[in-house]
Amino acid sequence: MRVIENICLLLGRLLMGGYFILPGIQKITHYQTMTDYMLAHSVPVSAVLLPVTIIIQITAGLAIIIGFKGKIAAFLLAGLTLVISLYMHDFWTLAEGIERSHETQNFFKNMGLMAGLLIVANFGTGKFSLDNREPKINP
Repeated sequence: MRVIENICLLLGRLLMGGYFILPGIQKITHYQTMTDYMLAHSVPVSAVLLPVTIIIQITAGLAIIIGFKGKIAAFLLAGLTLVISLYMHDFWTLAEGIERSHETQNFFKNMGLMAGLLIVANFGTGKFSLDNREPKINP
C-alpha cells in the first residue's frame, strides 16, 4: 500500500473512531434520555443493550483509531450500526413528512458508514496502526 493510501486510511480511522466514541460518551452523560429514546423505539432489553452499546462504541472506536484488532472492531461496529439503524431510524414506519425524511437520511448515512466499516473489516487498518507495527528486533 502506498504512503498516501495509508495516510488516508489513518485519517479515515480517526474520523470513524471519533464518530463512535463521541456518541458513546453522550450516551453516558445523557443516560436517562437515551434510555427513554430506546424505549420509545421499542428496543428490547434496553437496560442491557444501552450499556453494551456504550462499551462497544467507545472501545471499538478507540480500537479503530489506534488500529488494534481493527478488523474485529470494525466488524462489531458494522453490526451495531445495522441494529441501531433498524430500530432507531425506522423511516418506513413514519408518515410522509420532515421526520420521515430525517430518519431516511440517518438510515442511509449509517449504511454508508457501515460500508466503510466493512471495508476496514476486510482490508485492515493499514501501515500506521498497532495491528501492523514493525516487530522489534532484539540484538
